Amino acid sequence: MRVVFLNSLEKKDNVGVAVAAQVWIGEEDGSWRIGWNEIMEGEEQEYIWYEGVSWSEMLHVYRHHLVMKMSEGFRPIVEGIWDEREELRGRGMAAQKLVCYSEMNGNEPLYLELCSWRRKKASSERKAPYLIASNRLLRMISVFRPQTVEELLQLPGVGENKAKEYGPELLVLTLVSERSTSFPLSWVDLELDEEIFRSWLYKQKEAKFRVEMEKFTTRRNVLECINEGLGVEQISLRAGIERREAVELLEELEKDGYNTDNLIETELMEMPEGERTAVWKAYEEIGDTFLKPVLQRVYGQEMAEGVDLEKLYEQLRLIRIRYRRQRESIRSVG
Repeated sequence: MRVVFLNSLEKKDNVGVAVAAQVWIGEEDGSWRIGWNEIMEGEEQEYIWYEGVSWSEMLHVYRHHLVMKMSEGFRPIVEGIWDEREELRGRGMAAQKLVCYSEMNGNEPLYLELCSWRRKKASSERKAPYLIASNRLLRMISVFRPQTVEELLQLPGVGENKAKEYGPELLVLTLVSERSTSFPLSWVDLELDEEIFRSWLYKQKEAKFRVEMEKFTTRRNVLECINEGLGVEQISLRAGIERREAVELLEELEKDGYNTDNLIETELMEMPEGERTAVWKAYEEIGDTFLKPVLQRVYGQEMAEGVDLEKLYEQLRLIRIRYRRQRESIRSVG
């Protein structure tokens, strides 16, 4: 096996280096391997993170596993992974530090009270709770406890409109108890330990990379299902996703150049030819950006009782894949 990448890391404690480690990537006959070698108290253990032929999958696994180790306190001996130092100086880092501090020094009673307020407000305004305030914003409010609108505006995520609309009610909750900190919040930068903050940042990356890896795994499973000739229902079961998600993923795969035509033909077999033609004509006349106008053009403003709307929208999406493919083909020729 040929090692094409190697980096050394270490994890320190109060005495010195507690654990040394190396992460490496090797290649042999088109197959990739990622390994993590950890040395503690003179004993070495090797862990294989990945073995396979997919370069893209290998990179997803590498980023996710490595950032997990860095969130545990491992640091590269030679800096450079993800340009950490530049990132720590980057724009918006002061806001990140406020978020980090609030999560490390939570005020759970007030936070729960704020969550209860948000739930009632969202219900009365018929909005999603996150449109009122995010969990992170409520945590910052609970920890820093602004006592004026001007102080509230110093928290990231609070603009003039939000402060004007919800500020008075929020301040009623924050003014009840005394606070031990003050505004402005520049003291947070000195109070927050740099290494703790870096580990927190890596945990945020870990969550992001985990989502990306899950999406990649789902995409790979769907491609395998297509190659096996499976239908949408079987794909959704195999990949553990809803039918709508499966069809939306088919649209993405088609954009990326994968051929989904056999699957589409199988799924549309039950749809009368006249309906297919009417849908195609509707796309030509009113465009393919939104599905509802097409649905109404073909089936009327009022749907008949018992009509499976989800099924109809799924069929519209499948036909739209073909329509867009043909349109792109005509453009490329022209």
